[in-house]
Amino acid sequence: MRIACLHTAESNIAVFENAAKSDAFAPVDLMHIVRPDLLARVETSGFTPLLEAETVAALLELAAGADAVILTCSSIGPAAATAAAQTRIPVLRVDEALARAATESGRSVTVLCAAPTTLEPTRVLFETAAQATGAKVDVRLVPGAWDLFKAGDRDGYQAMIAEAADRAFGEGFDRVALAQASMMAAADLCRAGQALTSPGAGLSAAVAAASRAKAA
Repeated sequence: MRIACLHTAESNIAVFENAAKSDAFAPVDLMHIVRPDLLARVETSGFTPLLEAETVAALLELAAGADAVILTCSSIGPAAATAAAQTRIPVLRVDEALARAATESGRSVTVLCAAPTTLEPTRVLFETAAQATGAKVDVRLVPGAWDLFKAGDRDGYQAMIAEAADRAFGEGFDRVALAQASMMAAADLCRAGQALTSPGAGLSAAVAAASRAKAA
């Protein structure tokens, strides 16, 4: 099974390759395309109709050679639904499965974001998922984290995310979700609880969706 990933940060290739090493994904072959220009544009101009159209075009191009496609950038995540409506190949945003998993208990959830551009699309996604269960969702930015990421200080970035997650657990939240795929390594640094991450959840959702599409 071939899963294509559209990234906006090259570092996410290793994140997803590591997640795919799980035995659960043994038959999965990942294909990666990196488009940092898409993230740069959303950071400067917002998620414009033109940017959405270009993201959709990139996703549909990937869908032509894959069993499923994952959009791994939360900032342009809404483009996945637009692309999915135009192809029979499943197109998913990586954080959608995370939102469902985080809110399924109907309890309190803190959702951590690093990039300011992810705040609004992440809030909409998690609040929509919470409507089905009555979960209480608190979406918050980790100040300064994205500056560390962009400066290449990945260790400092992950440590800052983990500290924010531990603070949320300390405040009494039942679950903490790390909204961006780039945060995955921070989960191993948490001491107050097990934070939820998106790469594994997204891959599982893509494999399941591709299997259903093949069986249809």
